[in-house]
Formats: sequence, C-alpha cells, structure tokens
Amino acid sequence: MPRLRLHSFSISLDGFGTGDGLTAEEPFGHAGQRLHQWMFATAMGRRMFGLDGGTTGVDNELAEQAWQGIGAEIMGRRKFYTGPGPIPEDWNGFWGPNPPFHTPVIVLTHQPHEPLTMEGGTTFHFRDSTPAEALREAFELAGGLDVRLGGGVSTVREFLDADLVDEFHVVVVPIVLGRGQRLWDGQEGLESRFDIRMVPGDDGVTHLLGTRRRSSSDAGA
Repeated sequence: MPRLRLHSFSISLDGFGTGDGLTAEEPFGHAGQRLHQWMFATAMGRRMFGLDGGTTGVDNELAEQAWQGIGAEIMGRRKFYTGPGPIPEDWNGFWGPNPPFHTPVIVLTHQPHEPLTMEGGTTFHFRDSTPAEALREAFELAGGLDVRLGGGVSTVREFLDADLVDEFHVVVVPIVLGRGQRLWDGQEGLESRFDIRMVPGDDGVTHLLGTRRRSSSDAGA
C-alpha cells in the first residue's frame, strides 16, 4: 500500500526546522544552510550538485532513501517560494531548469497558478487543498508509488496533525538556532502513534526514524 514519507528533514537541537527572517534570497532565514551541511557532505548530496566524492556511511544511506520508490511529492508554498506576497509568475523554484524531483509535485498555496512543467519530468501543480485532498491527488499522480512530504515546517505539522504521515526521517543537527519555526510544536504524544528509533549519524547528527503504528482496523484491511 502506498505511503506518505517525510525524509531528511533537518532540525536544530532546539527543534527549529528553519530560521527566522525567510526571504526569496535566504529561504532558511538566519539559519542559512547550517541545517543541511550534513547532507551536502554525502555522496548523494554532492551528486545533486554534479560533484563527485562524498561520504558513503549512514548519513548517505538514509539520504538516498528519500529518492527511492517515490512517484510524487507534496510541498508547502514556503518550500517553493519563501519571499513575501504572491508567487511571482516568472518564479520557477529554487532548483533551476531541471529540479531534482522528476515527478509530479503538488504545491499547497491559496494563490491560483498554472501548472509549471520543467525539465526531467517535474511538473508543479498548485492547489488550494486540505492535506487529505492533496494526498489523494498525489497518490493518483504517483501511480502506485509512495509520496514524499517535502515541507516546510507548517506543512509537515499539518500532515502530522491530520495523522496522514506513515514514515518520517528527521535529522537533529547539533546547532542551536534560538528562533524560527519549530517542528514539534503541538505534537504532544507523537510517540504513541509512531515507533521511533534513534540512529547516530556520521557527522554529529542524529537520525530519528518513525514508523506509524498500525491500528487494529489497519491490520484487518
């Protein structure tokens, strides 16, 4: 059965998934790229930028899983565009002409926007949908494969609140941001819904891996 999966979502020691003061030029605000240095050091991360080398240990193995068996992605408007106001008509995202997704991507936004087809098989579909509605469409677009939940912070929380996330991979990075957007706010009792294990990483990070517990109704399905 297809699943909704969150992968490689980095947070600080104090729980912030992004910094303060997000702009189109600084999509993570005052955090800069500090939350993601662990991934840039991996072979997968370097390959995304057309570079050779990189680490091949636990960090890389878990980062690679984000791209395996995925047929569509859901992301919030803040991942596609972090500037103020409506999404500019000439804005094509942060990833250049050939984004790394290579699948349909649903962007959750209240602003109407025509579909945006890019190189490599990525098409952005802009929807003013609830999490449940977006996930139903994403599963249809994914053609039997899993759907990746791409963030940002508020979008992840909305899908957790709606109990739609089947698996999550959160990376705790050893920095303190002090301000920004916290991932776990309002998520009391999350451990009662997920089996969670902690895996030490290669570069001082800790990987939190959560799998949603099956209910009796799920087991009988």
